Amino acid sequence: MSRSSANPVMVRRHGDDLRLFPTRQKKVVYAALVVAALALPFQLSGFWTSVAVYAGIAAIGGIGLNLLTGFTGQVSLGHAAFLGAGAYAGAYVGSELGMPFVVWLAAAALVGAVIGGVIGPFALRLRGSYLAIITLGLVFLGQHVFQNWTSVTGGLNGRSIRIPVAIGPVDFADLEVLGHQLTRDQGYFILVWALVALVALTAKNIVRSRAGRAMQAVRDRDLAAEAIGVHLARTKVLAFVLSSSLAAAAGALLGSYQRFVHPGEFSLVLSIMYIAIIVVGGVGTTFGPILGAVFITGVPRLIESVSDRLPFVATDTAGGGLITVYSLNWAIFGLLIILFLVFEPRGLAAMWIRLRLYFRSWPFSY
Repeated sequence: MSRSSANPVMVRRHGDDLRLFPTRQKKVVYAALVVAALALPFQLSGFWTSVAVYAGIAAIGGIGLNLLTGFTGQVSLGHAAFLGAGAYAGAYVGSELGMPFVVWLAAAALVGAVIGGVIGPFALRLRGSYLAIITLGLVFLGQHVFQNWTSVTGGLNGRSIRIPVAIGPVDFADLEVLGHQLTRDQGYFILVWALVALVALTAKNIVRSRAGRAMQAVRDRDLAAEAIGVHLARTKVLAFVLSSSLAAAAGALLGSYQRFVHPGEFSLVLSIMYIAIIVVGGVGTTFGPILGAVFITGVPRLIESVSDRLPFVATDTAGGGLITVYSLNWAIFGLLIILFLVFEPRGLAAMWIRLRLYFRSWPFSY
């Protein structure tokens, strides 16, 4: 059979691996996803629109952690500290200095990148559980700073945040589309998920670049990577810088959306949640953290919505049930991490890839 007469779906060209949209089918799929994303906030209730905003913010932070842990193999439990630094940096630059959206978001990302650049060199001497302990210490150090630097963070009382989210004449907190006035949640939905698409596209390009291939070589075998010319110090520090800058940007968006931040939000629990996001979504994939963020953010809200029908669940400690909704949610997080690590280490992303390949090769799939 000649190449021209072969099924175009079954023909794979080397150049396709370097293109973001290698086939017309994928272009159509991505266009449909954009249209669906624009229509989704008009179909969801206010509650679920808010959940989707939180999921989008978590996806940005999850993509950052996946660049560090999934693609570079550097285990980090300090993600919460980067989110907190970004939240307070964005609040200070946006409110105290009165800077616009693009400036305070970039400033938050820059602060995260600087902290990541400081932490990165520790990864040169440490790995595995030792590096995880170092990053865990960063969480407690961050908690101390957030609680005591009251002029910036507000201390234990927290800090109220009122910062602009406008790009030029377009104010996403007060957005009007085709004569229809959107709610604040709907405006933030469009803003946050547009940023998710931009961050995911950027991460995919980074992974396919020379720096991204170096990160994956370090993850697979760092000594062998160094032997073939990969600069270990530069690669590991770059991974920390990219990861922490995205986490800080996510933290700034979180503070802007909530309009209030408290030191207690950026604890070890938040770091564990991000570990759950990349494990459940798929470690070492560009779209896995997005799936994981939607899943991990949506499941607790779903449990809360049906908690009154569960006889053993109490809405608070005085409710008389065997377990509170809060405790049940974290128990489910832990169980999900265990189950996915044991039965599906590549997460939801691998499940989606297998399903896609099944239908692509049907009826010859088995």
